[in-house]
Amino acid sequence: MDVSIKNKNNRTPFAYMNMDFLSGIKGDLKNIFRRLKTSDFSGNIGMAMRNSTYQFSTGIIAKIGSLIFTIILARLLMPELFGLYSLALSTILIFAAFSDLGIGETLVRFVSRELGKGNISKAEVYSRYLIKIKLFLTSFISLILILLSNFISDNYYHKPISLALLAGGIYVFIASFVVILQSILQAYNLFRPIIYKELLFQVVRIILVPVVILLSLKNLLNGETILFLIIIIFDFAYLLIAGLLYFFSRKHIFSAKFLSKNLSEKEKKKINKFIFITSFLVLSGVFFGYIDIIMLGYFVSSEYIGYYQGAFSFISAIIPLLTFSGALLPVFSRLNKKNARIIFEKTIKILSVVSIMVFLFVIFAAKYLILITFGSEYLASVNILRIFSLLFLSIPVITIYSTYFTSFGKPEIVSRYLVISTIVNIILNYLFISYLLNYSPLYAIYGAAIATVISRYIYMFLLMFYKRRTG
Repeated sequence: MDVSIKNKNNRTPFAYMNMDFLSGIKGDLKNIFRRLKTSDFSGNIGMAMRNSTYQFSTGIIAKIGSLIFTIILARLLMPELFGLYSLALSTILIFAAFSDLGIGETLVRFVSRELGKGNISKAEVYSRYLIKIKLFLTSFISLILILLSNFISDNYYHKPISLALLAGGIYVFIASFVVILQSILQAYNLFRPIIYKELLFQVVRIILVPVVILLSLKNLLNGETILFLIIIIFDFAYLLIAGLLYFFSRKHIFSAKFLSKNLSEKEKKKINKFIFITSFLVLSGVFFGYIDIIMLGYFVSSEYIGYYQGAFSFISAIIPLLTFSGALLPVFSRLNKKNARIIFEKTIKILSVVSIMVFLFVIFAAKYLILITFGSEYLASVNILRIFSLLFLSIPVITIYSTYFTSFGKPEIVSRYLVISTIVNIILNYLFISYLLNYSPLYAIYGAAIATVISRYIYMFLLMFYKRRTG
C-alpha cells in the first residue's frame, strides 16, 4: 500500500511536513493556548479541550507514576523477579479483559448519547442495566482465575506465580468495577474525579510496594510470596479507588425516581449486540497487547521477560500522553459526522508532528534512558527499546482512528481489523520467537518486539485505508 498518497480524509503521519501544514499547526496551537489562557471551554471544541486537559493531566499522573513505580520495582526485583511480576500481571489483565467485554465502552457511548439528548432518565437506566451484566460477568471470571491459578503457573508457564494469580482473582473483581465507575464519570463528562483516582492509586503503590519488597527481602521471603504481596497491595489500592469513584458517581447509577424504569426488549437487544461486537474489539486489543509476554512466558526464562518489559515500559508510559481517546469519545458521540471530522483531522495533524519528535529522541537516547532508569543490569533492553520506538508513529494514530469509528457506532470496523492484526501478531510472535530461539533467548526477545511492531502497523494501515475509502 502506498501510504504517501495524500487525501484530506486520510493523511499519514508523514504527509504533513510542509510549510502550509506547519502554518496550520501554529494557528491551531495559538487558538488552543488562547482558550486555555481565558478558560474558554464553550462549544464542542471547548468541551473537547476541557476533557482533553483533564485526560492529559490524568495521563501525566498515571504515566509518570507508572514509570517511577516500574523503575523502583525493576531495580528492587532485578530482571528475573521483575520478569515474573510482568508475566503474572499480564495474565491477570487478560482475565480482567474477559470481565469487561467492552461494557465500559458501551456505557460511555449509550449513556453519553442519551445525555446529549437531555434524556437523563434513560441514561441512568442504561447505566443500571450494564452494571448488572458487569456484576455477573466479573464474579464468574474472578472465580475462573482463582481456580486455574495453579494450572496456568505449573503446566503452561512452569514458573512460580500461582499465588500472584490467586491474588489476581481479587484484583479482577475490584478493578472491574473501577472501570465501570470511571466509564460512568466519562459519559457524564466528569473527568476531575478520575484525576483523583489516578493520584490515589499511584501514591499508594509507590509508597507501599517498595516497603513491602524491602521488608520481604530482609526477612528472606521467596519470590513467589513477594509477588503475591505486590498484587495484594494492588487489590487494596483499587478497593480505595472504587470507594472514591462510587462517591462521585453514585447519583448517576441508582436514582430513586428512575428505579421503576427499565429498558425495552428492543433496547436490550441493541445494547447486547453492541456489547457482543465491542467484546471482540476489547479481547483482541488485550491479546494484541499481552500475547507477546504470554508467549515469551512459555519459551524463555523470566529474566528475558524482564528485559522485554523494561523496554516496553517506556513506550507504555509515553504513548497515552500523545492521545486523548477517553476525552474525545463522548465528544465524538454527540457530534454529527462533519464536525467530528474537523476535530479528527486537527488531532491527527498535531499528533503526527509530536510523534515523530518523540520517536527520534528515543532512537538516539535509548542507551542512556535504560542506564539512567533501570541500570546496567538492563542493558540488554536497549535494542528492544529502539525497535519499540517505531510504535510512537503508529499507536497514537490507531487510537484516534479507533475512537472515531467507535463513536459513530462502527466498532465492528475496528474490531474486524484488530482481530486480523491480532491473528497476524500471534502467528508472527510464534514464528519469530521459536525460530530465533535457536540462536539465543535475546534474539527471541527481538523477534517478539519486531512481531509486535509489524502487526501494529498492519492495524494502522487497515484503519487508514477504510477511512480513505469511506470518507
